[in-house]
Amino acid sequence: MNRVYLLNKGLLPYRDAWALQKKIFEFVTENRDTHFLILTEHDPVITIGKTGSRQNLLANPEYLKEQKIDLVEIDRGGDITFHGPGQVVGYPILDLISFRKDVHWYLRMLEEVMIGTLKKFDITANRIAGLTGVWVGNTKICAMGIKVTRWITMHGFALNVNTDLNYFQHIIPCGINDRGVTSISKLVGNNVDINHVIKELVGQFEQVFEVTCRSAPQLFEKTKTSPRKSQELKNE
Repeated sequence: MNRVYLLNKGLLPYRDAWALQKKIFEFVTENRDTHFLILTEHDPVITIGKTGSRQNLLANPEYLKEQKIDLVEIDRGGDITFHGPGQVVGYPILDLISFRKDVHWYLRMLEEVMIGTLKKFDITANRIAGLTGVWVGNTKICAMGIKVTRWITMHGFALNVNTDLNYFQHIIPCGINDRGVTSISKLVGNNVDINHVIKELVGQFEQVFEVTCRSAPQLFEKTKTSPRKSQELKNE
């Protein structure tokens, strides 16, 4: 059974999380059959994927700056989305050679993790053919956008828990203008303990991907990863 090192980072600026992803990606490239899951929340940020369109940004950058909403163009797939407090953002960095060399399979498994997590809160979620992500009816509750290089994954998912959905008014989410967005708290009628959601999500991740998750909070805190740390992981 594969082991996944879990880094629960709490609230982390988007650009810092992206830098951390790159650092871990380099580590996994050098140490194949090693896997990580970063879980975090972000300060308000709008990200545009490599296939995204600025036409789906409804607010001008000057206004976003005034509102302290960052705007970042990134290298994941997908279009435009919002990240902010109250949202569980996950970045699995997995060596798919250890699982299955199939990007579509990987996306469906991520969706299955979200569907199973939401079921724990009595929410029936679904897929919509041709649209990546997880939906409740016609409203999206979890957006997904990934990048896979040499069968190593980056970027991931954003599950709306207690997210302020008003932020989505600044964009056409994922470039889809005829469907809305929702959150766990909106559907259950009250705020939800985000740590409870994370616990259920990790459990579903373990079940769906058939892995065990082990906390690794001290890894990659420094700018460079030392060979000693690489050997520590291999020896565990």
